[in-house]
Amino acid sequence: MFQRLARLATVAAAAAIAAPAPAQSELTAPDVLVKNVTLEVVEIIRTDKDIQSGGAAAKKKMIALIEAKILPHFNFQAMTSSAVGRNWNKANAEQKARLSEEFKTLLVRTYSSALTAYRDQQFEFRPLRAKPTDTDVTVNVRVIQPGAQPVTIDYDMEKRPNGWKAWDVRIAGVSLVVNYRTEFDNLVRDGGIEGLIKALRAKNSSLDPAVAATSTETQKK
Repeated sequence: MFQRLARLATVAAAAAIAAPAPAQSELTAPDVLVKNVTLEVVEIIRTDKDIQSGGAAAKKKMIALIEAKILPHFNFQAMTSSAVGRNWNKANAEQKARLSEEFKTLLVRTYSSALTAYRDQQFEFRPLRAKPTDTDVTVNVRVIQPGAQPVTIDYDMEKRPNGWKAWDVRIAGVSLVVNYRTEFDNLVRDGGIEGLIKALRAKNSSLDPAVAATSTETQKK
């Protein structure tokens, strides 16, 4: 499951949401936010020689980019709650905090790997179908890939006091968050909430570029 989601994220990651937090009285419209920042992030990836070079150093730089630009615009507690599903209420407050942190780390490291694979995709930003008073909207994007069918990306977003936040991303109709639910449900069934946290921590360690680099060096010796 983790591997399948990483492949899905390869297409979606280039259209990641990112921007400085807007002033409370000047919230950027969600579709404008997605378009402006998609183009900004893609341009950074395309022109940054360190990122284009690949390897552990590139992944570290990509993680820093995601943490600085993307994280403030996702509601990770809502995403984690949705991914954990019915088992969310089995966790205490401290466990919920750890679950949210580990899930955030998983998405960051998955996206960092996916973003480094970006090359020459083009984006078509669809008109927003929403009323000015709506506080929950879906922003639609199509990714145009040379020699392949376009892929749809739907960002489910909610209006918060400090800006629009994404709480799910659907790639070709497949929810990035909901796709984790079966995997997480099985992990909770086998090892409880602590078992899920342990599995997430182990997966994050395997995706850590510093750990990967150390492992590679060890194998060379």
